[in-house]
Amino acid sequence: MKTAIIIGAGDRGRKVYGRFAENNPLEMSIVGVAEPNPYIRKDMQKVHGIEDENAAESYEALLSKGKIADAAIITTLDKMHYAPVIQAIEAGYDILLEKPISPDVKECVEIADKAEANGVSITVCHVLRYTEFWSTIKKIIDSGEIGDVASVQLNENVEFMHMSHSFVRGNWGNKEKSSPMILQKSCHDMDIISFILDKKCERVSSFGSLMHFNEENAPEGAPKRCLEGCPAADSCPYHAGRYYLGEGRGWAGKFTNETTDEEIIEALWNTDYGKCVYRHDNNVVDHQVVNMEFEGGATATFSMCGFTREQTRICQIMGTKGEIRGNMSDNTLSIYDFLSGHEKIIKLPSPVGGHGGGDYRLMRGFIKALDSGEEMDSSIEKSLQSHLMAFAAEESRLSKGRSIELSEMREAVKL
Repeated sequence: MKTAIIIGAGDRGRKVYGRFAENNPLEMSIVGVAEPNPYIRKDMQKVHGIEDENAAESYEALLSKGKIADAAIITTLDKMHYAPVIQAIEAGYDILLEKPISPDVKECVEIADKAEANGVSITVCHVLRYTEFWSTIKKIIDSGEIGDVASVQLNENVEFMHMSHSFVRGNWGNKEKSSPMILQKSCHDMDIISFILDKKCERVSSFGSLMHFNEENAPEGAPKRCLEGCPAADSCPYHAGRYYLGEGRGWAGKFTNETTDEEIIEALWNTDYGKCVYRHDNNVVDHQVVNMEFEGGATATFSMCGFTREQTRICQIMGTKGEIRGNMSDNTLSIYDFLSGHEKIIKLPSPVGGHGGGDYRLMRGFIKALDSGEEMDSSIEKSLQSHLMAFAAEESRLSKGRSIELSEMREAVKL
């Protein structure tokens, strides 16, 4: 059994990594927590039997104790990664780090260099690599069954209410407070494209904008908060009261400790989740496309859009001998052979846990790596390319689609 501390437990730290330890006590035990929210901190203590001396409000207080566990799991908000990661490295922890590594490209490189200099490993939570869906696609490509991959198309369907909840009203709606959408949400996609192609990305271009969720699209007479008698209550799909008191009640659990009607209504009056989606300080894009060229000439296109009916990823991978098509939500793959004209359908088993089963498979791989000392598939060195791809895409988008050479970006980071 391995031991870990969780820094910045929050929703994901508590409900993903904490719950894994709770459900698999012979594999991992949580022995320390740093979390400013007293409700979450005390809940973590109760569930995991954490001693008071190892439950701290700040990461500084917990990490100042030195190394009290095998690993540190860091799940703070994006802009709060750098300082606790550096302190955890200096304390000698192997680290499981939520993506993105940092919203600052130079901090990403500094963290990687610091970890290497101190002989500790950092595994980035690019959980899609560990799903049955994407690992099966990777095996098919590596087998040569579809020949050489010429092009990849990947669509990320964010889903309209997930977009409004997380990237308008939520923690990741403002890139100055968190990070750009292409980095925060879609570095998963940059990473999975890099993973399955297994080649160096050479150049990137991108277009996208915040087209809809802004002041100019607010319904006439719409108030700042949905519960203030909005005249568009019956016609707006994003009305907070109707959603969070109805089919979105599960999402309400992310911003209130209890999900009774009274608790939700109080939260909608006092948190950003009750505000009109058109009257926020959000500034991340609601749609974006990215074009990529890889070493050897393979290309990839990626499209992220918040205006979709379901939350899924749809891919088409075109090889010289065949083609793969897949929809992650139904966990089904189609492999078509050009020579025989035969289509093979693979129905993968239903995943256990979040992110298509990637969360739990990542954790089991991380525990195994702690035992063996082997590098994970999503080590920080491997994850740096996908981060550079995301940074390049955002730079291109802001410069009206100018093509960005990744080699030039790498050199600029070193200066």
